[in-house]
Amino acid sequence: MKRVLVAGACGRMGERVRHWLGADDALECGGALEAPGHPRMGESVAPGVCVADDAKAALEGMDVVIDFTLPEATVEVLRAAADAGVAYVTGTTGCSDAQRSEIAELAQRIPVIHAPNFSLSVNVLAWLAREAARRLGDGFDAELFEIHHAAKRDAPSGTALLLARAVAEGQGKNLEDHLILERAGETGARPSGAIGIQTLRGGDNPGEHTIYFAGVGERVELAHRSSTRDHFAKGALRAAAWLIGKPPGLYAIETVYGLE
Repeated sequence: MKRVLVAGACGRMGERVRHWLGADDALECGGALEAPGHPRMGESVAPGVCVADDAKAALEGMDVVIDFTLPEATVEVLRAAADAGVAYVTGTTGCSDAQRSEIAELAQRIPVIHAPNFSLSVNVLAWLAREAARRLGDGFDAELFEIHHAAKRDAPSGTALLLARAVAEGQGKNLEDHLILERAGETGARPSGAIGIQTLRGGDNPGEHTIYFAGVGERVELAHRSSTRDHFAKGALRAAAWLIGKPPGLYAIETVYGLE
């Protein structure tokens, strides 16, 4: 059994990761990491595993980290993992350009997967969006809508940006040059080639994403709706098992699923 350190072990995703580790034949929960002062600090969450806040100590004897936390915490724990030579899987979104650059630099020392979504179906959706955008061409306008629970801290979601980037790639363009995140007031006509994302927050929705390709007299819709976080957690476990033993580098989740 390979040992997994779960960073953000008591969060929404951390709870599901620990749950599915308990049913996995190849991976086991070897450690649980949380922020200092967390109310569950010291609590037993798996056989022989208590919630801790010392990343360096928690990494001892680990084969891989699965991390769903906040950008600052991810970079901090990843630095410690790079020093310890432990592989790293993270689904943290909302990272700044500087944080993404540091993640890429640390991946020169250990194998890393940094993905906005580990669901197989979501990554297949991104593949479909890229292909649809390529085949539909300039006659269809691309817009995306996403909804998440009220506690989500970043907008648009990392998954929405993943899907928008897939659309842009299919259209042969750079997303940053065409992305529109808000519309208010007298906006004028829709710019040619724009890719819009609209965001809604509320309730306990784990995630819902719809891509619209709007043509003249017709529309194509591609959608993914989550009712649980389990498929995200199971995807992260699959990525972790795949990553263990790989050479240093920043690996794409598409590689894990054969969707390159």
